[in-house]
Amino acid sequence: MDFSITDEQAMLADSVARFIDNDYTFEQRMRIAEGQAAFSKDVWKTCAELGWTAMLFDEDDGGLDGGAVELMLMMEQFGRGLLVEPFVANVVLAGGVLKRVANAAQKERWLSGIIDGSLQAALAFAEPQARFDAANIVTTARRDGDDYILRGSKTLVLNGGDADLLIIPARSAGEPTASDGISLFAVDATADGLHRQAYKTVDAHGAAEITLADVRVPADKLLGPAGAGHECLGEVLDDATFAVAAEASGIMRTLHDKTVDYSKQRIQFGVPIGSFQALQHRMVDTLIACEQTRSLLLWAAMLRAGQHGASRRAISALKYQVGHAGRKVAQEAVQIHGGMGVTWEMDIAHYFKRMTAIDILFGNADYHLQRYTGLAAPRAED
Repeated sequence: MDFSITDEQAMLADSVARFIDNDYTFEQRMRIAEGQAAFSKDVWKTCAELGWTAMLFDEDDGGLDGGAVELMLMMEQFGRGLLVEPFVANVVLAGGVLKRVANAAQKERWLSGIIDGSLQAALAFAEPQARFDAANIVTTARRDGDDYILRGSKTLVLNGGDADLLIIPARSAGEPTASDGISLFAVDATADGLHRQAYKTVDAHGAAEITLADVRVPADKLLGPAGAGHECLGEVLDDATFAVAAEASGIMRTLHDKTVDYSKQRIQFGVPIGSFQALQHRMVDTLIACEQTRSLLLWAAMLRAGQHGASRRAISALKYQVGHAGRKVAQEAVQIHGGMGVTWEMDIAHYFKRMTAIDILFGNADYHLQRYTGLAAPRAED
């Protein structure tokens, strides 16, 4: 089995790594996190100029024809640098919907802006009652002549506070948890009746709560066939789950490496604490957790890149591993660093916060374990 990457993929990974090392230090990231803005527009402009915002889209749409491997390589480095810019929200989620179901005119209108970095977008998929179930949508879309009337609320909309365009899944037919009857709409963030409350999450990323009070949306802003949005939504959320799991892999290895370096410098009883056998055993355990996680990441990337039917199971296995192993690595890093490991000024604390957020994003470990076993079970017709 060949795990090697192409020269072009290696150049991509190297370019992101150099950017993190030279232009996105922890101090620079902290200035962004402490500011009023959710992210740096200058950094986002750089991401677009380097081609990262175009990487995951087809060449016919103005993209660079990248896929799961390119996404993995970028997200691992983004995790290492704790990037707060909305790559997942804007490119993977919103862009993922547009590239799958938007028509040519809609792509020209919106997807081109995501690719060149001029448009901020968000996918408002989560609702307060849903609990990780993408089909649990009670926001309604009622047809009214040539328009639709949207009514409902969305929670934890990543990049929702800065988005110019909001992609809203709403129920145009069916029961609240049915997979059929979900339609996708492209809604202007300044539309009448749309209210949003922006905030920063515990890991310094931007999000918003959104309320739709009889928002009128023209029918030409319907993305794809009416009532058939669930499959697209599931595929996009799988991509996003894979993306944050790759980010977590980068975070885990960074936490391990920083903890090993610290243990060589911290002196206790006249010797470095890294010489204590008990701590050596704990750091070996975190290294094993990192390697196991990356092995699952490579497996999931290969299946996703090959459009293999088992990729969904692989992503759930990976997310389960991230939930358990990531927590262990983060907790060990904080404990070995001691009390300063949870201070705002210490980068370890921020890696820990991001790992905590990733554990919950797009389904926690328990949810993905349940989904994995459900997908693994033989179908009745088999």
